[in-house]
Amino acid sequence: MAGRLNQSSPYYIDNRKRVADLQKAMEREGLDAYVGTRPRTLSFLLDAFIPWRSYVVIPRTGEPILHTFIVDATRVGDETWLSTDNVRAYAPMGGQDPISLITACLTEELGIRRGRLGVEDGIATYTAEGNLSHYEYTQLEAALPGWTLVNAHHLVDELSIIKDAGTVARFREASRIVDVGQRAVFEALSNGGWKHLTETVVGGIAALAMRKEGSVSEWNFAGLNEISSGYRTALGACTPPTTKKLAQGEPLMVDLHSMFHLALGDHSHNYLIGPATKRQRRHADNFVDLVQTVLDHYKEGATPSSLAQVMMDRAESLDCSDFLLPGCEHGIGLFGDEWRIGHAMDGPFPYWTNPDHVYQEGEMVICAMQYASLEEGIGFRYENPILIGKRGCEPLSKYPLLIEEIL
Repeated sequence: MAGRLNQSSPYYIDNRKRVADLQKAMEREGLDAYVGTRPRTLSFLLDAFIPWRSYVVIPRTGEPILHTFIVDATRVGDETWLSTDNVRAYAPMGGQDPISLITACLTEELGIRRGRLGVEDGIATYTAEGNLSHYEYTQLEAALPGWTLVNAHHLVDELSIIKDAGTVARFREASRIVDVGQRAVFEALSNGGWKHLTETVVGGIAALAMRKEGSVSEWNFAGLNEISSGYRTALGACTPPTTKKLAQGEPLMVDLHSMFHLALGDHSHNYLIGPATKRQRRHADNFVDLVQTVLDHYKEGATPSSLAQVMMDRAESLDCSDFLLPGCEHGIGLFGDEWRIGHAMDGPFPYWTNPDHVYQEGEMVICAMQYASLEEGIGFRYENPILIGKRGCEPLSKYPLLIEEIL
């Protein structure tokens, strides 16, 4: 199981140290306990797949206590590194609801009658962010007189921004798995094979190939493997597959996802189902040029703003700036951690990435670029996890950066 890997495994993560580091940060900020509710927090600390609404109670000292939905508690207890006694089930019955259990855990089991309770609050573009709801907040506040609830999500964000060796190894393997999926799609498309395929079948071909290599999920909440063809390639950055048939003269975008020990593979590859027109080829060549330009500038010391400027300057020189979305990345971490770039939400908009966040060695993002001409019915997408270094970046998917013409 992911949480019970031997220390000799390249994928091993020292989750007890992560908890200890969080407890040190809690002490610095005067928190007596912390209740984590976001999937990113649960994955980072507990190293188990926890998709149901869950609450991890972290005292100043000692092991965390997880409260998760009754239907999933036994399975989570089997997979996480926590002791079985510290994985508790909640249910919709008297005294077994989450608020009652958290309250009893803090005041009776841990003996903390009053103090400062760190919680996770805010807003995000990510649907499954998992911040404490208004109902949960008000119910906890009423159930814990003498306690002050403090928004402390930044503590986990700060600890998780630099990736350790085990996390990086997991991401490399997840990306290798995605590359296997891309090769399977290419083989299915080749020699006229595309004539018998729909977008949904393309996604299925990739999924089967990746599952055989060890992927446990097409993790993306936005639509699993995202496949689009024709005008749908220009619709934006979320394109769940449809039953649309692939057609001659149209573009095809294949955005594949995998999950390996909670690390997420994500790579988009693009095709032209030929014969391509000169205009299509020009769009394709411009996009490849832009992606390579941006990848060449990712390194320690760069910022989202500086990279966006590099991208737009190059697009102006290629006379294609009208076809680009202004962003060139999104964040990534273990399951449930998407879109956050950097740990500090101190930009011009609350809880949004600071566009002048300065990258450090060891951070990871998805280089994510979107090019679209809806009027011409053509678009391209590039996504690839990258590991930021002092003098450059390492793209984790090794699939070739090109837009192939399929006949």
